[in-house]
Amino acid sequence: MSSQSPKRAALEAFWMPFTANRQFKSAPRMLARAEGMYYWTPEGRQVLDGCAGLWCVNAGHGRREITEAVSKQIATMDYAPPFQMGHPLAFELANALVEIAPKGLDHVFFTNSGSESVDTALKIAIAWHRVRGDAARTRLIGRERGYHGVGFGGISVGGMVNNRKYFGALLPGVDHIRHTHDYARNAYSRGLPAHGAEFADDLERLVALHDASTIAAVIVEPIAGSTGVLLPPRGYLERLREICTKHGILLIFDEVITGFGRTGSAFAAQEFGVVPDMMTSAKGLTNGAIPMGAVFVRREIYDAFMTGPQQAIELFHGYTYSAHPVACAAGLATQQLYRAGLFDRAREMSPYWENAVHSLKGRRHVVDLRCYGLIAGIELEPRAGAPGARGYEALVAAFEQGLLMRTTGDTIALSPPLIIERAQVDRIFETLAVVINGLA
Repeated sequence: MSSQSPKRAALEAFWMPFTANRQFKSAPRMLARAEGMYYWTPEGRQVLDGCAGLWCVNAGHGRREITEAVSKQIATMDYAPPFQMGHPLAFELANALVEIAPKGLDHVFFTNSGSESVDTALKIAIAWHRVRGDAARTRLIGRERGYHGVGFGGISVGGMVNNRKYFGALLPGVDHIRHTHDYARNAYSRGLPAHGAEFADDLERLVALHDASTIAAVIVEPIAGSTGVLLPPRGYLERLREICTKHGILLIFDEVITGFGRTGSAFAAQEFGVVPDMMTSAKGLTNGAIPMGAVFVRREIYDAFMTGPQQAIELFHGYTYSAHPVACAAGLATQQLYRAGLFDRAREMSPYWENAVHSLKGRRHVVDLRCYGLIAGIELEPRAGAPGARGYEALVAAFEQGLLMRTTGDTIALSPPLIIERAQVDRIFETLAVVINGLA
């Protein structure tokens, strides 16, 4: 790679996702190399990774174990069809994932991304009711401010307005429960907020409106990451589980962000003691090395499809790259790294992380702080007439000072690799203090 960032003309062909393209291409922020906790720019400037790439690189960058597994596999077999054929690594990885999943989620359907995982889970939910003879259950329930990827299913159940408003009527028969953010009662909470379990009862309102007999599934993020790190109030997920069980509604947890150690447990479902009927994952599954996702499914759901003639296809769904051999190799190597104690390390670091997050309380512009495990949301007061501007300026200023972070609107989102050391935590928040103080 060139030691210098490319010229503007060389950047035009790539239409970048979720990016202000003209703004970026006028002053690009390029990354050329990564190792451990750091990226390097083409010019050789070191950048501390405060967001695990994009919530994905939980085990740190450039892990030799993953690189070697991927290299060996692509040299052995680059691709194998997943339709009516199989390869050993797919079954090995599925078994490895089931071992760390919440009890009862003992089947895995492989996808290639979080978006595909969500759409897969929604399709399975509707199909499951149909194969059981309950075909009227087609309605899907999401939550305000939820993010479930960019497929039509995901944006339909999602609740972030800019992800929805450009794309027409979306899926029919979708509704939303209210979000859980209660700034007035829960600002600057440590751990899970004390107030708001009753927000789960909003599902009862939709049951009364639509009737439970029409509702297939409810999907929520245990921690809503992309909208600004919104934590579930104490008792909220438990109450949601109770209502879904009472009315025969499937409960889906979107754990694309919270899965694979982010909360200190393998999955947030275990951390919060609530087991859904299905669970989506991606990102940390392969440490971001190769695109891959997975949907975890209760045995009862899987078994309902396993009827009829032996030779009949049970579910008309899948992807060309489901259980891709190279992705499976990356996934297996990643799971071995996790088994070496990385989840426990995240839990051990959580108190130090929490104290560092709350050291920003009282800084100018900071109006709320939210964190759990190794994830944090730092909410800044929007600039009058320019929502999101302050957040973007913070992102640029942090990058210039050697820190990579995410922003969603005016909320700074942090989710470092789980290998982070205390000195690196200190550097993140020392940098942020300077950045925030310098914002207009």
